[in-house]
Amino acid sequence: MKLRITFLLVSIISFISTAQVDVRVGMGLDFFNSPSMVDYINQSNFSGTEELSSFSTSINFSGEVGVKVSDDLQIAGDLAYQIYSYNSNVALGRYDISFNNLMSSILTYYVIEGVGYNFKFGGGAGLRFVSVEQTLPASVSSEKFFSTGFGLLLRAQGNTLLSDNIYANICFDFRYDRNGTPENNGRKLYNNVLKEDVNFNQLALGIKLGLYYKL
Repeated sequence: MKLRITFLLVSIISFISTAQVDVRVGMGLDFFNSPSMVDYINQSNFSGTEELSSFSTSINFSGEVGVKVSDDLQIAGDLAYQIYSYNSNVALGRYDISFNNLMSSILTYYVIEGVGYNFKFGGGAGLRFVSVEQTLPASVSSEKFFSTGFGLLLRAQGNTLLSDNIYANICFDFRYDRNGTPENNGRKLYNNVLKEDVNFNQLALGIKLGLYYKL
């Protein structure tokens, strides 16, 4: 058994060492719609005099490592971190809620390459790890809620050579995440108007700028 594991690890390392590997890092914005979250904030009167709109904006940091398996096919692992926060002043005081989503995905790309540029089109899926922190009006302490979900990601990206093996990168994402219902020791956020637990499922469009490096 140990011999088989050793052989597998050596084979993987040998493949990676001879394959073309590239790395991407970037940051950008997500325009996302999370209906259950929006209904909860508006219907609980946490939005004050102006209701929260259907689409919100969040920051997204991401990194990706890809390995080319053929002339026009690549497998990549992507890790992204989405950050969103909302606050308002209501009759009883200040309301705060923050929503963070750690998103891991395995992607398959179709690659088109030319002199000084390349384009990648693909998609994949992976796990989502959500944390929500809420501070109610007139409260000095916050509560944290957690859930694990699953998401699908479609991505198109372009890379233009800057110097040597470094490229300027632009990414366009289309994502659907089933983030589930975050809870704290079994207790969930609850919408008293709709009589249901609050989930943080979302549909998102994203754009990122960054750097792409061929090893």
